[in-house]
Amino acid sequence: MVRRAEALRPILRERQTRCEQLGRLPEETNEDFLRAGFYRIVQPRRFGGYEFSLPDFIRVMTAISRGCPESGWVLTLTAGHPEAFLAGFSEQAQREVYGETGDVRAPGVFVPGGTAMPVQGGYRVQGAWDYSTGCDVATHFLGGTLALDPETRAPSTYVYVLLDRKDFRIVDNWDVVGMQGTGSRRVVVEEMTVPAHRVLEFGNPGLTVFFEQPGRALHKNPMYHGPVFLFLFCELTSVVVGTARGALDIYEQILRERKSTLPPFTPRTEMDEYQHHFGHAQGLIDTAEAALLQLGTQYMEIAKRTVEGIRSSAEEQRRFQRVTQQCVELAWEAVDLMFRTAGSSAAKKTSALARYFRNLAVIRTHLTVQLHHTSTNVGRIHFGLPPLSTM
Repeated sequence: MVRRAEALRPILRERQTRCEQLGRLPEETNEDFLRAGFYRIVQPRRFGGYEFSLPDFIRVMTAISRGCPESGWVLTLTAGHPEAFLAGFSEQAQREVYGETGDVRAPGVFVPGGTAMPVQGGYRVQGAWDYSTGCDVATHFLGGTLALDPETRAPSTYVYVLLDRKDFRIVDNWDVVGMQGTGSRRVVVEEMTVPAHRVLEFGNPGLTVFFEQPGRALHKNPMYHGPVFLFLFCELTSVVVGTARGALDIYEQILRERKSTLPPFTPRTEMDEYQHHFGHAQGLIDTAEAALLQLGTQYMEIAKRTVEGIRSSAEEQRRFQRVTQQCVELAWEAVDLMFRTAGSSAAKKTSALARYFRNLAVIRTHLTVQLHHTSTNVGRIHFGLPPLSTM
C-alpha cells in the first residue's frame, strides 16, 4: 500500500494545480484511490476492507499528502471514518452502508450543524454542515447533530446521523486561501425522517465518548474500540507531516537548481546557509513523523487496553492530542523556514512551495490543533481541575 502511494506521488504533484482550480478532488484521482484500495485501509475486513493498523494508515496517508496535500486531506478524512465512526453504528446500518461491494466514502463534520427530533420510526432531521471535506466524491455523509427533547425541544444529547448521498445537496461556499482542492463545501439536508438505526448517540463532540456503541461488538480488532478522537487527531497530523515532506522535496529541488543571487553565484547546495536550512527543516519533519508514528502505536495499545476494560483517562487523551499538535508546529516551523529562505520567487501564486505553505497555514486553523487550549486543559486536569473546553 505504501509503495502504491509513493508511485502516485509524481502524478498527484502534476495534478495539484488542477485540483486547486477545480476546488475538489479530480475524478481521475478518486479513481486512482479506488483502484489502489486506499479507501479500504482501515475498513473492517468483514465488510470488504483490509483492516490494517493505524501506523499503516499513517504511512499511506503521509505518502499521499506528500504528493498533494489537498488530495491527501480528502482521502484521509474519508478513508479514516469507517474506523472512527461507522464501526459504532448498528449492524443493520453497517450492512446497509457497505452493501455487497464495500464501496464507502463517508466524510463527516463533528461540529453540530443540524437537529434531530424523535418521531415514530426514527428522527426528523434537518441541518447544514460547513467544511464537509470530500462531499463531492462521497457515497454517504456523517453529520454531528443535536438530538432534541420531544417535550421541551431543547438539545438533549449529541448524535451522528448517517445519510446516503441522495439525502443531501451541496452548496459551493468553499472559498479560501489554501486547501481549495479539498472541496470542503456545505452539505444541506432538508427536513427528512432518518431511521433510528442510522442515528448514533455519541456523548458530546469533545473527547468524552461512549465506548458502548452497538456496532463495535461486531469487530474483534481492538483498533475499533479505542477513543475515536485520538484516531482523528492522527488522521489530520498525517496530512500535515506529508505536506511538510512534500515542501521539503520542492525546497531541495530549488536548492539544486539555483545559485546565489550575488557573485560568485555559488550553487545553493554548496552554501553553508542553505545546507543548514535544509538540514534543520529535515530534522524538524523527521521528528514530527517519528512522534506521529509512535502515537499510532500508542493508540493501538490504548485500544487494546480499552477492550480489556481499562479506559484511557482524560489527561492521557489530552496529552495525546497535545503531541499531535506539537507535530503540527514542528512541520509548520519547517515549512515556514523553507518558504522564507527559498527566495521571493517562492511567493508567486504559481509556486509549488507557496501552495504547500498556504495549505499548511489553512490546516493550522483547524479547531483540533489549537494548542493553547489543549496545553491549558492538560495542566488543569493534571492539577485536579475541570477542563475549560471540550477540545
